[in-house]
Amino acid sequence: MKQQTFFVKATLAVALAIFSSTAAMGQSDSAAFTITKNGRIEFKEITEKNWFKDLTSRIKLHGYAHAGYNYNHQGGTDKNTFDIKRVLFWAEAQITDRWSFLFMHDFSSVVQEFYTDYRITRNKALTIRLGQFKNGLSLENPLSPTAMEAIDVYSEGVTYLTGCGSDPLMGVQYGRDLGLSLFGETNNGKLRYEVQVMNGQGINKRDGNNFKDFIGRLEYRPAKGLNLVATGQVGRGHAIAKSVYMPKIQVGEDYRRNRWTVGFDYKSKWFNTHGEYLEGYDCCAVSRGGYLTGAVPLGTPKVEFVGSYDYFNFNTKLGYDQHKAIAGFQYWFYKKCRVQLQYVYKSAYVADGQFIHGNSHAIMTQVQVRFN
Repeated sequence: MKQQTFFVKATLAVALAIFSSTAAMGQSDSAAFTITKNGRIEFKEITEKNWFKDLTSRIKLHGYAHAGYNYNHQGGTDKNTFDIKRVLFWAEAQITDRWSFLFMHDFSSVVQEFYTDYRITRNKALTIRLGQFKNGLSLENPLSPTAMEAIDVYSEGVTYLTGCGSDPLMGVQYGRDLGLSLFGETNNGKLRYEVQVMNGQGINKRDGNNFKDFIGRLEYRPAKGLNLVATGQVGRGHAIAKSVYMPKIQVGEDYRRNRWTVGFDYKSKWFNTHGEYLEGYDCCAVSRGGYLTGAVPLGTPKVEFVGSYDYFNFNTKLGYDQHKAIAGFQYWFYKKCRVQLQYVYKSAYVADGQFIHGNSHAIMTQVQVRFN
């Protein structure tokens, strides 16, 4: 009977020790209770550090929203609408100094990211990531829309090749996928690399075939403000719909899907600019293009002129080429918050399942509100 009583008390003591060490993580007190000689447990008050304060210090909350008004003249038809483009909220939890977790949800669409990171090395040389996150293809895709100059965010080539929404074969994947990533940086942050193994099917779904997509990314910063980026992808796609750009690929078909890009990003107090060349291979067709985008302060960093030229040929065999130009202004009224006004011209568009070489004109406005 005494042995059973001792076992119960010992088990309870161990359980309480685990609980108290978790709840009072980081406090200088060695324990939240003591065990007397007769087996009694006496609690003591935790005064030096509040466990709730420790918990909240490990969690960071972020969010932003984009909303605006768009007017479009295309094919002799005028359309205009107020819209909410995205309302994102995400939380980062720093479990230990090496282990973290992130969850991101877009309230205007779906859950977009959820992954865990573990830093293997003491420095930033090697970290492993598992879950759903942005693929590393292209210079622009890993960047947040809040850092992009254009209201419609990424260039035509990046939007098409990375699965951001314009390729019907992939569908709207927001440039994200499920998989595993190894990344890190060396040489005091001048060299950064990333290697990803992804499903290639997009967000919130299993792989559509038994092939995995392999993505490589290499960044080099030779001088202050300058970043050179090269990326590549080798894999197989699984078509979820017919595409006007690649009409030979059937729904449910597995097809070759390879890409590569080279680009640069330069930031200074006088101007910011970035550009990139991109190529894609889908089945037996090639798509290629490039863009140059920048912003110039107009007397004050709060007001900037924004300009962009973008060329992309969705299928070089069919001559599905498009020129795109953007001109406008943006006003940063508070830290990462801004108001944007832009004119967008396109020399081609898709309507009623047809690729049409015809002019398209749009006036776009947007308000960006972001915290953290």
